[in-house]
Formats: sequence, C-alpha cells, structure tokens
Amino acid sequence: MSARPSTLVALSATHHTAGLDARAAFSVPPAGVEAFYRAAREAGLGEVVLLATCNRLEAYAIGDEAAALHARAALIQATGVPPAELDRHLRPIPGLQAVEHLFAVVSGLDSQMIGEAEIAGQAKDAYADALARGMTGPVLNRIFQRAFQAGAWARTHTGISQGQVSLGNVAVELATRVFGRLAEARVLVLGTGDVGRQVVQALVSRGATQVSVASRTFENARVLAEEFAGASLTLADALQQAHAHDVIVGCASVERALLDADAVRELARRRQGRPLLLVDLGVPRNFDAASRSVEGAYLCDLDDLAGVANANLQARLAEVDRARAALGEKAARAWGATQRPESGTP
Repeated sequence: MSARPSTLVALSATHHTAGLDARAAFSVPPAGVEAFYRAAREAGLGEVVLLATCNRLEAYAIGDEAAALHARAALIQATGVPPAELDRHLRPIPGLQAVEHLFAVVSGLDSQMIGEAEIAGQAKDAYADALARGMTGPVLNRIFQRAFQAGAWARTHTGISQGQVSLGNVAVELATRVFGRLAEARVLVLGTGDVGRQVVQALVSRGATQVSVASRTFENARVLAEEFAGASLTLADALQQAHAHDVIVGCASVERALLDADAVRELARRRQGRPLLLVDLGVPRNFDAASRSVEGAYLCDLDDLAGVANANLQARLAEVDRARAALGEKAARAWGATQRPESGTP
C-alpha cells in the first residue's frame, strides 16, 4: 500500500493583504513563537515552520486535510489576535502554489521592497528554529533547502536585487533626498537590532558624520556607536534630545509609539522652522501616524519606503519576470520530488 501524498499548505498575511497597523497586530514575541509550536504539536501537525517578520506572518505546514485549520489555530495562539481579525488578512496557499510562494519569498520577489535581501536570512533563521525544535521532516526540509538554493540562484543570475535593496539603504536614500549631503545632518537612530545596524552602516557609508545611536540598554548603543565612530545614548536621553537632530530613524521594538503627535509637535516647535525628517521602520510604529499632520515634520513609514525602493522597479520588471519563471520551474521540481515514495530524505 503506497503512502498518501503529503498535504502542504501555507497560511500568509503580508503587506499584500494587511495594512501597516494590522501587520503590527500580527507581530509575534518570543513567547508567541513558543505558543505557536506548542499548539502545532498538540494539534498533531507533522511538520511546520513559522515565518514571522515585520511585514510577514506565515506558517508552512504538512499534515492531513485539517492542516490549514491546525496552523491557523497555532497562529492565533502565537499572535493573540482575535480569529475574525486574523481571518480578514490570512490567505491559504495550497501544495505547489505554496512552494512557488516560498521560493518567491526567499528570493525577495514577494517583499514589499522587491529584491530586498533580509528576508532570505529571516527565512533561514525561521527554518533553523523549527528544525532545532524537531518540527520539520522530509517534505519541509527538502522544500526549504531548495528554496534557499533557488533564492541564491536568483540573486546571482538575475538583476532582481540590483541596487542593494535594504531598509537601511532606502532609509538613507530618503534622508539624502531631503537634506542632500548627510555630512552636515545630525541623525538619531533609535534601536540597535539588525535594522538599526543596517541604518547606521548605510549612513556612515553615505558620508554621515554626526550619528547618534540609542537603545534601552546603553551597552548595546555604546557597542554599535563605537563600531562606527558615533555617539551613544539611552533611549530616554535620546528622546529628551531629539529636537537637536535633523533625522530621527525609529527601528526599536515597541508596544506603543515612542513619539506621539503632540511630542512631535513640540519637537518641531523647538526646532524653530528647521525641518525634521522622521523615518519609521518599526512594526509596531515607533512614531504616531498622526504626526503626518505636524507642520515642519515629515513622517515616512515602511509603506512610503517601499515606494522609494520600487521607484526604479519598471527597469527591473524583465528581470523579475525571468526570475519568477525560473523559480516556478525549480519549485515544481522540488514539490514533485516530495510526492514520490523515495522522497524520505531531505
């Protein structure tokens, strides 16, 4: 008696299906990751990987015909979002389409900023976490490993990532458009995680010489600032001195905005007519969206940065189409291999 083919489903909520504030509600804390895998195990899912980033909440699951329902229940446990709210934005993707989707995700083709490279590392980390928990097996091992190979191929053999698309580079490009040369601009970066590091590195590479870095943990700010010859502050001190900066980049992990509209209004008043650029890379937001109405302050969030990053997308569409076609063929081969009886090895 031959084994039944594996049932694969991906559940996906991204910038395609949810606005920025809705995506913020889907953020998954470390405890949420634990809750997800605990619920998945209890539901009897044979293989499952959670991929949760600032713009993406996805689960890739192998199981019986109820796999999608089990994965959905695990996502509810992970996020704490009411089921009806999650269902508004969650899209089920079955079988081969799920493999094609994963290949596009890892390659940066499904990103809000087409071609960005961070997602490949995030997907690798998510897979490694599931693997360490014993939550992957023959099917997801093969599919994810093939996805990483396909993503590397796409970046090497097509022009989809032309221009080194990253949050850090795009944020600095935006600041350059507003202030011109950055050597004379005072820049404050709130947050010292991966995105904060990208921003500081991009700022220095583009000529910024007055960069301050802030973190709730001063030691984290000190280490990052010293690496790039910048100044370091605690987050509390940075907010007190925020008016002295021309550009404030928010990339801290927060539960609520660091600056509300009234605080931004006070910053603008203290700057006495000098423009203030707020670049919000946070999900949830670091700066209240109502700050857009403050005279003298200019707020840009992730959706705005995607527009900047994709401004030259038209010139790359042929490369995107070529990459999609090639990745589709690779995805079909990877999925087909999991449907054969001898596919019991990764």
